[in-house]
Amino acid sequence: MKNFVVIGLGRFGMALAQRLQEQGHEVLGVDLRPERVQAAAEYLTRAVACDARDPAVLKELGVRNFDCAVVALSADVGDSALIVLNLKEQGVQRVVGKAGSAVHRKVLERIGADQVVFPEEEMAHNLAHGFANGDILKFIELSDEYSMVEQCLPASWVDHTIIELDIRARYHLNVLAVRHEGQLIIAPGRDFKFQTGDDVVVLGRNEDIRALEKL
Repeated sequence: MKNFVVIGLGRFGMALAQRLQEQGHEVLGVDLRPERVQAAAEYLTRAVACDARDPAVLKELGVRNFDCAVVALSADVGDSALIVLNLKEQGVQRVVGKAGSAVHRKVLERIGADQVVFPEEEMAHNLAHGFANGDILKFIELSDEYSMVEQCLPASWVDHTIIELDIRARYHLNVLAVRHEGQLIIAPGRDFKFQTGDDVVVLGRNEDIRALEKL
């Protein structure tokens, strides 16, 4: 078991923190927004609402005692870089930063991040590889608002075509692919008829994807 501190509890940070917790590690979640901390509290070992840009706050949290710190912020390069720098100066064994762009990644590398992850770029590579090999990831987060997901076909869609269901207008989703009898059909036409056992790959807002999951 290891100890992790995840700073920034957006979709990426929260998903990572929860996964680490599920794997049996101790996880401290940190975010400036109280509502995010409150949502994370029931899943993590501990969650704290505070300003991680302040070195005194990081010291009070005892970050130097953690095996790894993940800075999951990417919207503001300056904030992200400042937190990474403060963590390194306080002696955290391993600091991982999330980058939102190639420039952001270079900045974090220059100031001493032990590892920099660039989810959007990695997702693009994984997706391209998946399409090339007739497969696709189950879930890909494209941004805080949009995702791509592969899930079981809603029962109400069976024996109906894409145009009959009017998926884009009624569900606000785009059908990118259908897994039919083990084969991935890319960009199925409007007349494609769904069948029992199909999986569907859709792109859209997270709220619309969640609504689809409840059908």
